[in-house]
Amino acid sequence: MLIHTIPQLLTLSGGPQRGSELGRLGLIENGAVLIQDDLIAAVGRSDELRAAYPHEPALDASGHVVLPGFVDAHTHALWAGHRAAEFEARLQGKTYLEILAAGGGILSTVRATRQASLEQLCAETRPRLKAMFAHGTTTAEVKSGYGLETATEILMLAAILTLDAEGPLELAATFLGAHAIAPEFKDDPNGYTAHLCKHMLPAVASWWQRQPSSAQRPLPFVDVFCETGAFDLAQTRAILETARSLGFPLKIHADEFDNLGGVSLAVELGAVSADHLVKTSPADIAALASSNTVAVALPCTPFGLAEPHYTPARDILAAGGLLALATDLNPGTAWNENMQFAIALACRYLKLTPAQAIAAATINAAAAIGRADRIGSIEPGKQADLLLLDVPDYRHLGYRFGVNLVHTVIKKGRIYPQKG
Repeated sequence: MLIHTIPQLLTLSGGPQRGSELGRLGLIENGAVLIQDDLIAAVGRSDELRAAYPHEPALDASGHVVLPGFVDAHTHALWAGHRAAEFEARLQGKTYLEILAAGGGILSTVRATRQASLEQLCAETRPRLKAMFAHGTTTAEVKSGYGLETATEILMLAAILTLDAEGPLELAATFLGAHAIAPEFKDDPNGYTAHLCKHMLPAVASWWQRQPSSAQRPLPFVDVFCETGAFDLAQTRAILETARSLGFPLKIHADEFDNLGGVSLAVELGAVSADHLVKTSPADIAALASSNTVAVALPCTPFGLAEPHYTPARDILAAGGLLALATDLNPGTAWNENMQFAIALACRYLKLTPAQAIAAATINAAAAIGRADRIGSIEPGKQADLLLLDVPDYRHLGYRFGVNLVHTVIKKGRIYPQKG
C-alpha cells in the first residue's frame, strides 16, 4: 500500500545518532511511504510516489504525523503478581534497598513467579504487551530474572518465545539470572555467581539452541544488575566474561544507585548497551563516548521511585555518546507500558528536545537491542513498522502526556487501528 499526504513524515534515516547529531528526524513534508509485503519499498514526497505508483492501494494520512514504531529497549514485562504494598511502603519512607533487604522488592516477585506456570505467566503478561503495542511500541526487549533458578529462568525464556510468536509485538529476549542474589544463596553471593557461571549459563545456551528456529534466532542477551546489594564489579565481570565465552551478546544494569564501574566494564567487553546510568562518572561517560555501547536512559524509574536524579543525558551527548530511551517496565518501580510517557519525562528531566527523545526512542533504541539494521527508521528495505499519530506536529510527543496519541500502528505492513 501507499501511505500518502503525510504532513510530517519522520524517517529517522541514516543510522544511530551520536552526541550532537541526536534529533536528526529526516523530516519530509507532504511525505509518502510505499509498503510491499512487510517491508518499506520507497520513501519520498507524495506527489512523486503517487505518480510513480498510481495503482497501489492507498491510505490517506492527512492530519497524521508518521514515524517509526517505538522500540522499548529495556523492560521486565514478564512477571507474576504485583507489589502494590511495596509502593505504599516507599511512600511511608522505606527505600528500595531497605525493602530488598527485608525480603521484598525483586525477591517478592521471584516468589510469585516461581509458583506460576507457563500459561499463567503468558496470561498475566499479554495485557501488558497489548498496552505497549496500543501506545506505539512495535518491538520490545523483555528480560527474565524473576526466577533466579535454572528451571524458572528457562520457563520465563519459554514464555518470551511463546509471546513473541503470538505477536504482533515483536520481542527480543534477555537472560537476567543475575538480577539479584537468589534466596538460596542469601549469604553466599560468590556461590551464586559461581552457580550462574558453571550451571545456569551453559544450561540456558543448551536449551535455547534446542528450540525451533534456533539457527535463525540469535542467543538472548545476558544482563547483570551491577549494583550495591546485587552483584559487585568482580562478580559482574565473571558472569559477563563467561556469557561472552558461550557466545551470548551482553548488556548491563549499572549506576542506578552507586557508581561501581560497570559502564567501563560493559565498554571493555563490548556490551550492546549499559542501562540506568544515573550515578555514572565522567570517566565512564568518556568510555561510553569512545564506544558503540548504547547508554539507555530509563526516566520512568527515578520518577516511579520519586528520586530527584536522572541519567545525565546532556553530559553523555556532549561527550559524543549514543543515547536511547526505554520504559524499564517492571512491577516494583516503573509499571508503565507507555513509551510516550518515557519521552515526556525525558523532555522534562533529561532536558531532551522532542526530536532528540524521538530519535532515542526509535533508531537509537533499535541499536540498543542490536536491530538498527532492520527497525527504528523508515527507509527502503527495513521492516514496515510505523505509527500514525493523531496530532498535526511531532512536538506533541513530549509536550503532551497522560493520553495516547497513537491513531494507528502498522506492524510488518499490517494495519492495527487504535482509534476510530
